[in-house]
Formats: sequence, structure tokens, C-alpha cells
Amino acid sequence: MVTGIVQRMALAADELRHQQVARAIADQISAGALRPGDRLPGERALQERFGVSRATVRRALSDLSAQGLVQAQPGRGSFVAADPLGEPPEVLTSFTAMGADRGLRASATVLVADVVPTTLDEAEAFGIAPGSELFVLERLRLLDGHAVSIDRSRVPLARAPRLPAVDFTTASLYATLDEAGAGPRRAEYAMHAVGADPRQAALLGVAPGFPLLRTTTRSHDAADRLVELGEMHYRGDRYRFRTTLTRRPDHAR
Repeated sequence: MVTGIVQRMALAADELRHQQVARAIADQISAGALRPGDRLPGERALQERFGVSRATVRRALSDLSAQGLVQAQPGRGSFVAADPLGEPPEVLTSFTAMGADRGLRASATVLVADVVPTTLDEAEAFGIAPGSELFVLERLRLLDGHAVSIDRSRVPLARAPRLPAVDFTTASLYATLDEAGAGPRRAEYAMHAVGADPRQAALLGVAPGFPLLRTTTRSHDAADRLVELGEMHYRGDRYRFRTTLTRRPDHAR
């Protein structure tokens, strides 16, 4: 019986210790000492700092992960989670503007920036002649240096002829289209979940199969012309979709 009491006391003490470790790290995040994207010290360093066992450190990190404060990346360690990116409800905005609204600097690695002839399907969608020039832009999008999404856009070159000359590592596609008088005003938007393929995983710094949110847009300008076909793959832990739902009066149930 005495042994059982001692074991329960040890378990209670361990429970208290792992909660204390988790609270200490959470306090550092809340105070800004640890910022989104920062790598936490390794397990051994945390053991030494708090004078606890490896199992206690792992329980603390698991709790922080469950709270959405920390993200574990296999082979790399644990990182402070970034606030999920998301558009304001019912508002069409650019990635650059979304980042700026949160005080984050948007940048990009340009993967593809090319002019190609339209396919028959693309020509039909845009209402242009088959074989017309199409600007294709694919970018790895980052906020404060952290990979968030892979974006691919297709725009008829005639809508904005200077697109190939723009440095899209920092420039906004929507802002460039605005300058050409072809800025998007509304978009049809669809989204579903997919697993990261090997290329996407390598670019976004996740494991193959990691959950991504794939969104597609069909953006129209003020004249209601289709000006962009967009496809985005967001890291599922760094993007949140929000919308506003209104109940129709005639739907009683």
C-alpha cells in the first residue's frame, strides 16, 4: 500500500512538472520572447533548463502542440506556431495585403515566370483565341521568411503586357493587375484538403502527405472579364478559411 501511495505521489509530481514546463514556454511565447517560427531549444537543453526528465519535456511539448502554440517538425525540432493566415470574410484580397494586415512581410521565391500559348480549355475560359499568350506565374509564398503556400496563376498577357518584366519576389500580382486596369474585383473560390506531394513537401518544409488546403480562384475584373485562374496550396497549419453564413428566412429548420 505504501508503494502505491509513493507511486501516485511521483505521478502527481510529474504531472505538475510537465504543466510547469509547458506554462513557462507558453509565457515566453505570450511575452514575445519566442516569436512565430522560432525554433524551441532541443529536448536536452529543456531538460537541463528545467531540471526535469526527457519524458516530462515531451509531455509539455505535446500539451503545447495540442493548444496550437507549438508545431513539431520531424527531424527538425519544435517551432512556435504562426497565426493561421486567412482572408477576411467575403473580402477578395491579395496574399501581400493579408500579410501586411498582420504586420508580416510577404515575399516569394519565383518558381516559374513564363509566357506560353493558351490551351483550348484556357482560351475558352478566358474568352480569347487559342494559342494567345498566357503569363504563368508560380511562387513559393513566405511571410517573414516562413513558407506558407505555393501559388500558381495564369493571366492572359494582353490584360497586363508588362507582367514578364515585374519582379514578383516582392511585387503583388493583384497590384500589378490594378495598375494595368485589370485588377480583380470578385472571384469564385473553391477549397478542399489534399496531401502534400514530394515536390510540395520539399518546398513547404513538411513531410510528404502533410495536410494542405488546395484553393482555386477564378478572378474577374470590373468589366467582369476573367483575368486570372489561380491555384494555391497552403500549409494546413498556417491557413484558416473564414466566411459569413446567413440563414434564409424561409429555412425554418
